[in-house]
Amino acid sequence: MASKIHASSGIKGRSRLSLFVVIGLCCFFYLLGVWQRSGFGKGDTYAIEINKQQTNCNEVSPSLDFESHHNYVAPIHSSQEPKSKIFKPCDVKYTDYTPCQEQDRAMKFPREDMVYRERHCPPQNEKLQCLIPAPNGYTSPFAWPKSRDYVYYSNVPFKSLAVEKAVQNWVQFEGNVFKFPGGGTMFPQGADAYIDELASVIPIADGSIRTALDTGCGVASWGAYMLKRKVLTMSFAPRDNHEAQVQFALERGVPAIIAVLGSIQLPYPSRAFDMAQCSRCLIPWTANDGTYLMEVDRVLRPGGYWVLSGPPINWKTYYKTWKRSKEDLKAEQSRIEELAESLCWEKKYEKGDVAIWQKKVNDKSCARKSDNFCQSSDDGDVWYKKMETCVTPFPEVKSSDEVAGGELSKFPARLFDVPPRVRSGDVPGVTTESYEEDNKLWKKRVTNYKRINRLLGSPRYRNIMDMNAGLGGFAAALDSSKLWVMNVVPTIADNTLGVVFERGLIGIYHDWCEGFSTYPRTYDLIHASGVFKLYQDKCEYEDILLEMDRILRPEGSIIFRDEVEVVNKVMKIAEGMRWDTKMMDHEDGPLVPEKILVAVKQYWAAPPANDTSTSDQ
Repeated sequence: MASKIHASSGIKGRSRLSLFVVIGLCCFFYLLGVWQRSGFGKGDTYAIEINKQQTNCNEVSPSLDFESHHNYVAPIHSSQEPKSKIFKPCDVKYTDYTPCQEQDRAMKFPREDMVYRERHCPPQNEKLQCLIPAPNGYTSPFAWPKSRDYVYYSNVPFKSLAVEKAVQNWVQFEGNVFKFPGGGTMFPQGADAYIDELASVIPIADGSIRTALDTGCGVASWGAYMLKRKVLTMSFAPRDNHEAQVQFALERGVPAIIAVLGSIQLPYPSRAFDMAQCSRCLIPWTANDGTYLMEVDRVLRPGGYWVLSGPPINWKTYYKTWKRSKEDLKAEQSRIEELAESLCWEKKYEKGDVAIWQKKVNDKSCARKSDNFCQSSDDGDVWYKKMETCVTPFPEVKSSDEVAGGELSKFPARLFDVPPRVRSGDVPGVTTESYEEDNKLWKKRVTNYKRINRLLGSPRYRNIMDMNAGLGGFAAALDSSKLWVMNVVPTIADNTLGVVFERGLIGIYHDWCEGFSTYPRTYDLIHASGVFKLYQDKCEYEDILLEMDRILRPEGSIIFRDEVEVVNKVMKIAEGMRWDTKMMDHEDGPLVPEKILVAVKQYWAAPPANDTSTSDQ
């Protein structure tokens, strides 16, 4: 009996001991795992290395068929969730809908100072909740560089410019395409010859000039041919009686937006552009005490150039053609000369139809005559801000040869050199070290994107948009003559657009609760990193997604990057938008809560004019 009791006690003791050992080991390995994943253990290095080896599973075939071999992360849907809302096609009359530049709404605003041609967005209850159709017969645009010279008529079916501007070589209609000979009102013999003349004065060839602004661009032939000289031009024109001029520009693969010099400031930071030009843009430069010229001065960097061709330059030759008196034109040119001098611009050239001024590098090399200096200290506070009749002061310098705001390297070196705004600490929270780390991060991410989509970086994607550009790291890592990137800095994000321009890239401020200033179907690929997290309490996700669908071309792609909860919400809405979607792991592996969602817009178009059925082509 005693032996049985002792045996039973021994068994119970060993059971308790085993239990404690198991619990202890569990706690040990749990703590070890936490330690390794914290970044302090060698296990983290091993895990990242293994994840790197797994990234090939994210590769997508050239057809963008997201099937089988992808590293797929199943979306988390509750069984209680309702089915996705299905967005129907809009009426065919909205094929070229531009929500913030619609003619009917525009005509309700005053014509003074071109207010009616500015942005006027619909209120929430008037926003379209449908998908903008492509015109019947829509075809993928020609690849660059052929797209510079040819556009399918079916994509932009407007012949008025081909008739109105026939003698000026803007555009010609031939068969089923538009042909762009490269001419313009002030350069009917071609943009190349005109740019050669400018290059005899302006150092376009050596990389000193990288970013340019074309005010009143027409079909953007000047910007198209400046690309041959490795210059990125931001072209703009209003949506007016020159039907679809900006749409033609983007269809050609040239950066452009719908905009006008009116009553509000341009959506760019101070000191953004290396040069600006007006080629018969018909902007009244002397109106409102020179306000428009002062706005060009604001966005022109110290040492930059301004080109004016067209009225009133060469008025002695053209006064009869322009149906204006000699006295009126002479007075206008004299006033422009006075304004330029007051802005610290030096006239460098005038011959024939062209005049060129250069802005001084600082205010020590000239005596600005204006006492009316702008007071705002924030060079990015321009969204819907009234244009003031004031002169933007130069940043302070210590010597007469120092470039105000900092000297820029020549392109391409300036793409990765530390920008002056970063060196001087003008961007809160951004240091030289964090800027260089950001570059490394985006090089890594873009490498991963190219594994996901092997066509990225090829002519397949010409017009690209980064909806939340930050310091421009995505565009810099992707830089290629085959493409360009519109770097958008949201108005509610940190103001980094000045850094983007100092790198030799182009971009714009925008609020994604509103429609973007472009026509439908103008971008081949959209990158949205952190956009929906940024706007989660600002406006409806579906409004942003519908706007993305509007500006994305059929069979275009979107790359989302956001936290998994946000990505799942986006994916749920996207299910009703005629998009094919796939969620991917972060490049550092499945344990990272940030995910990548890739979407491809399906091809569909409006039905033929005599067919009243809803298209599903």
